[in-house]
Amino acid sequence: MNKQARMQFWKTTIESYMFLLPWLIGITIFFVYPLLMSLYMSFTKVSIKPDGSGLQYDWIGWDNFKYAFLLDNEFPVQMFLFVREAVLIIPITVIFALLVAVMLNQKFPGRMLFRTVFFLPVIFASGQVLLELFQQGQGKLPFADQYEITTTLYQVFPLWIAEVLVNLSQKLVIILWFSGVQVILFLAAFQTIPVAIYEAAKIDGVTPWESFWKITFPAMVPFIFLNLVYTVVDQTVSPFNPINGLIIKNMGEINTGFGYASALGWMYTVLIFIPIGIIFIASRLTSKGRR
Repeated sequence: MNKQARMQFWKTTIESYMFLLPWLIGITIFFVYPLLMSLYMSFTKVSIKPDGSGLQYDWIGWDNFKYAFLLDNEFPVQMFLFVREAVLIIPITVIFALLVAVMLNQKFPGRMLFRTVFFLPVIFASGQVLLELFQQGQGKLPFADQYEITTTLYQVFPLWIAEVLVNLSQKLVIILWFSGVQVILFLAAFQTIPVAIYEAAKIDGVTPWESFWKITFPAMVPFIFLNLVYTVVDQTVSPFNPINGLIIKNMGEINTGFGYASALGWMYTVLIFIPIGIIFIASRLTSKGRR
């Protein structure tokens, strides 16, 4: 690399970090300290000082983590329930987003309106709003009761599979509401494919079906992995996630408190990084295979 290329490289790098600087400042001020404090609290027993002047931290080492796995079976059970649902919810959300993006990428009157409609729930639907809608039964499929889908699922599948599918059907509409960001990412991916490629394929007699699998889908693969990561992270903060409810509940318990809740949060974070790491590895292997 010559001198001019090095100067251009450093100029581009500095400019990139300048754009990131507001975010870096915000994340340092509002995120790093609470993160480190929660890590410290996970190794302590947090209680109120006798004089009521603040919190008292008694170092107990790994006891909180041992208690979560060896004595309190609620965390492993809730984690299993979360994983069992996420295995279905995450692929369904990504596949639905891809199909919607394919349709919204077509040229038709009112295309921008439909794109806006699919993204609006991401803006307006907060966690409490979703919980209220779910409690009112607005998240399930409209025809589920009419055709007795729940009864059919219990008759066809084993109990543990039927429970997951029934729970999924009861909030499927709300789950698909949260595909707005994924749809936007897929729409952005479509803009990376030159129109000339489709035109050349059409001249060669390639059908739309073949065009999708030979041109569109390979270009979508990196964005599929990106959306998988985003959807995994999005599910971790979902209002329907039982782990979050468990952590919040233990924060107010006298016997557990902030220390045990922090330990649960850190164990949960580490476990979530496992599927994210698998997705990244699969993405790297796939990208190497295409070179």
